[in-house]
Amino acid sequence: MNERIAMSYFPAPPERQARVFARLPEAFRTPRTNEWTRFNARGRALHSLLEGPAFDAQGNLYVTDVPFGRIFRIDGQGNWSLVAEYDGWPNGLKIGPDGRIYIADYKRGLLELDPVAGRVHVLAARYLSEGFKGINDLCLTPEGDILFTDQGQTGLQDASGRVFRWSAQGRLTRVLDGIPSPNGIAYDAAERILYVAVTRAQQIWRIPLHEDDQIGKAGVFAQLHGGPGGPDGIVLDGQGGLLVAHAGVGTVWHLDALARPRARIQSPAGLVVTNLAFSADGRLFVTEAQDAVVLEVAIGP
Repeated sequence: MNERIAMSYFPAPPERQARVFARLPEAFRTPRTNEWTRFNARGRALHSLLEGPAFDAQGNLYVTDVPFGRIFRIDGQGNWSLVAEYDGWPNGLKIGPDGRIYIADYKRGLLELDPVAGRVHVLAARYLSEGFKGINDLCLTPEGDILFTDQGQTGLQDASGRVFRWSAQGRLTRVLDGIPSPNGIAYDAAERILYVAVTRAQQIWRIPLHEDDQIGKAGVFAQLHGGPGGPDGIVLDGQGGLLVAHAGVGTVWHLDALARPRARIQSPAGLVVTNLAFSADGRLFVTEAQDAVVLEVAIGP
């Protein structure tokens, strides 16, 4: 009997290698500790933890630095500038069609950033008078609503993570709860399907949304193989497929609309790929937190 027993539902997908587009400058790499690193990095000193990539209309790429409340802007030549530094832990970031910048901040809630003044404004800090667990990522709907995950310290030991909606009219509602570590989030407006990366369960959930945020038959869209991390940021590819940053293994999975693997994109730097965004010309950009770089790769047919 063959002692090496393995199960694979699909053939191994083709591998693609990303390249380093930009590296956090040395001037911003000062290792230190704080309350965030104590509980989320086992007390290790960090120089940064890059997340939340998003492009503005001018083609500049914004990224967040979670533990130290920094927002950076990277131009097309890979030059970095500090847009804001504030008392917070910014994770996900998205830029609306009108140029407004929204931040999912673990410490302070849902924020809006003024990139000129470098100041943040709180949109939502609590729900029904209770604070969030620690919000993580967000996505925007065509109607101007914001859907965001409230992850905190949830996981398989505490499946109480949540998803919320902040409407364009300023109304906060809870969409779904009972999630073990909700992280990345993406919304397919054409199909009214919400996708959530459930990090500690190593899954991507597919959640049909009906009117008034009524939930259809939520299920598992994809099951990852595991590892020291799990699925982090996710983004739709425009054809019903999904790209998944698998933190801890240095891989971005490209899944088609049926969750079949189309490609495995490898990081040439560290293993902690955290989030991703498409540029206007269709290139994929990925934040990698271990080496504090932004990766780039072309997504072909």
